[in-house]
Amino acid sequence: MRDSIRRQFAAIFIGLMAGTILLNWFVNNTLLERYYIRNKQDVLLKVYRELQRAVDEGTLDSEDYDLALQQSCAKYNLSVLVVDANSRTVKISGNDSDYMRRQLLQHVFMQSREQSQVMEETDRYVIQRIGDTMTRMEYIEIWGILSNQDFFLIRTALEGIQDSVRIANQFLAYVGILAALASGVIIWFVSRRITSPILQLAEISRRMTHLDFEARYEGKSHNEIALLGENINKLSDTLETTISELKTANNELKRDIQKKEQIDEMRREFLSNVSHELKTPIALIQGYAEGLQEGLGDDPESMQFYCGVIVDEAARMNEMVKKLLTLNQLESGGDQVTMERFDITALIANYLQSARLLAQQEQIEVDFSQEQPIFVWGDEFMTEEVLTNYFSNAVHHCSGARRIDIRIFCREGHARINVFNTGTPIPEESLPHLWEKFYKVDKARTREYGGSGIGLSIVKAVMDSMHQAFGVTNYEDGVCFWFELELAAE
Repeated sequence: MRDSIRRQFAAIFIGLMAGTILLNWFVNNTLLERYYIRNKQDVLLKVYRELQRAVDEGTLDSEDYDLALQQSCAKYNLSVLVVDANSRTVKISGNDSDYMRRQLLQHVFMQSREQSQVMEETDRYVIQRIGDTMTRMEYIEIWGILSNQDFFLIRTALEGIQDSVRIANQFLAYVGILAALASGVIIWFVSRRITSPILQLAEISRRMTHLDFEARYEGKSHNEIALLGENINKLSDTLETTISELKTANNELKRDIQKKEQIDEMRREFLSNVSHELKTPIALIQGYAEGLQEGLGDDPESMQFYCGVIVDEAARMNEMVKKLLTLNQLESGGDQVTMERFDITALIANYLQSARLLAQQEQIEVDFSQEQPIFVWGDEFMTEEVLTNYFSNAVHHCSGARRIDIRIFCREGHARINVFNTGTPIPEESLPHLWEKFYKVDKARTREYGGSGIGLSIVKAVMDSMHQAFGVTNYEDGVCFWFELELAAE
């Protein structure tokens, strides 16, 4: 292929190597000489400053300075001469002091400026490049006057072999390091550009193994990787469509099976519970009606008793049917929840006013001392239904001190309404089942006061429809049922 990855790699690396070689050749031919001369100039300045420091500190004639000077001269291939104003030699390092003295005098009296190229000049020294006609060599010199009025000359040959090799190697090392770093950066970015599509395809395939088909290959090249990316995109679309169809069909099947099982279970449970609950009142009504029919109660008092039982059982059946209808409406969502702001204190007080006669008949003391208005959000009618069920349960199960306490506690943005009655705590194993339809802790007692076991199921359906918390807590001397409503600003 015209844009083959193999060709791309070959072209990149060949071009990179050729560029590196050309760069080294260009740098060696254009910059090495200037770098070499600049290095020599720095060496001369360094030795001059050390000489000037020795003069200022009075250590020019010390053995330590002589040793340091000899080391510098040997290391950098230097010749050093210092003379006083009377041309007497003060310090010499190197051969042919007479020749260097003549050179220095020529510089001082401006007799050699025509053969020199001044590189730097100050009031204290001159750095120049000069050709020596006698030795036919080129030198770099620094000469001038020291702070003690002595004249000095420091020179080095440009053609020093060892020094030249060292400088050239050092220079090439710098260039090599820079070239290696530049090449590394280029290779890094180039290889990343080439390998990124491969890594992208690997990531796409990894996501596809987890059934994530959102990733797409978006490369704009025209090589083998681009072709593979296009095919993976098509494969991803096909797999996503196929799996989506399978999941949809499977989900529909599961939902239908689950719905059918729930309906069958609800129907069986409902028929079982209703038949069980209606069996007793129907049997009583039938028995007493047959007794009347057969004339077992001839006297008016017996007939009144028989009729009373029939009326009570019919009323009980009617109440149970109404509660079943209410519960069915709540669970099926038929009753619309109307969230409104109302005073829960007023609602409880009004309900207790109407239920006071029931409490007095059962000789129960009801305590509700809240007077301050507390505004909450909720369905006022459904909230009263919850309170009614809690209070009727409390009345029917109240014993001991025969007291019902209703309290409101406000915390964390909610109002908790507690309905506590003294009596026997509910067995722990029965607590999780209290909210189930037709569940009765004490069936005999529930039958005694006409309970159907549906009231707390209605409470659960109401609170679930308003998305609020509810529950029950056992105490040593009684039971507390509670529910919460969201607080509203006054």
